[in-house]
Amino acid sequence: MSDRPTPRRTSGIRSVVRIFPDLEDDLLINLFHKAAKMQWTSRDLDWGQALQMTPRQNQALARMLTPVYLGEQTAMAGAANILPQMMEAGESTAQIYLASFIMDEARHFEALTRLYRKLEYHPMGLRELPEMLRYHHRLRTGDRVDWVWGILISDLFAKLFYQWFADAQREGLFGRMSAKILVDESRHQAFAEHYLRRNVPKLEAARRQALVEMRDELFRIMRAMEDRLRADCGALNFDGNAFLDRLWGELEYFSKRIGLTNGGPPGDRPDDTPPERPDEQPQAPQPRTTLHLAGLSLPRCFGCLLTMICHPRPALA
Repeated sequence: MSDRPTPRRTSGIRSVVRIFPDLEDDLLINLFHKAAKMQWTSRDLDWGQALQMTPRQNQALARMLTPVYLGEQTAMAGAANILPQMMEAGESTAQIYLASFIMDEARHFEALTRLYRKLEYHPMGLRELPEMLRYHHRLRTGDRVDWVWGILISDLFAKLFYQWFADAQREGLFGRMSAKILVDESRHQAFAEHYLRRNVPKLEAARRQALVEMRDELFRIMRAMEDRLRADCGALNFDGNAFLDRLWGELEYFSKRIGLTNGGPPGDRPDDTPPERPDEQPQAPQPRTTLHLAGLSLPRCFGCLLTMICHPRPALA
């Protein structure tokens, strides 16, 4: 008999996972502890509270909220799929933090689902807002860095969206819900920035340029979605153009913070001017004034899942 040990079966895992990892007391561990201490659910909200909106505004909110609502669900699914990749890469504190991230996204998705029942409207359908599918498909393309970059972009979009309602409807149900979600979004943003600042400087110029192009593509899609939702924005006195101008300022700022632009290797855009609308001629730079599911093994029927989620239905009785 041979004295050599029998090779260990890895069941498709390319490397042996370290059972007892070194957990440095870094920002991600601190974010995990903050998340654990600041849990809430939809049952903490007063659902008997008035929305403080007209029926037309209820409909407008249901439509405007659709991309954010879908983003919460796909971020939850994406984090669940990206976590094993971080585990295999030995990113121990990132995987621990990501477990709390999944809980946050589940909480948001469940609370927003109850909100839709309160509004008596369903999310928009993909036929009404096809850019939504393009947006989330783009976020599913790439590796862990792409996924976290998509998380940061989506969180900046969501942060500004929830902040507007938290300020504009302080005493309304959705305004109070938005204020709670904002606390979670601040942790998500801190995680994404920290992770990217550690990893983006290690990327080659072509890889960094691809992230810039991803940002620009997603922003163009956001512009297109804003065009389709303009009437709904008007019903809520929500200035979509000003919102996107502010979002671009945030994207520009964080692109520099993580070392992606402004001083990066050759190939980065020399000027961080926002991409134009697809149907418009190039314009002068706009002044600065919140799943990213990269490389994931989502079900093959993910498109069907999106269709079921966003299929247009009449208002609830």
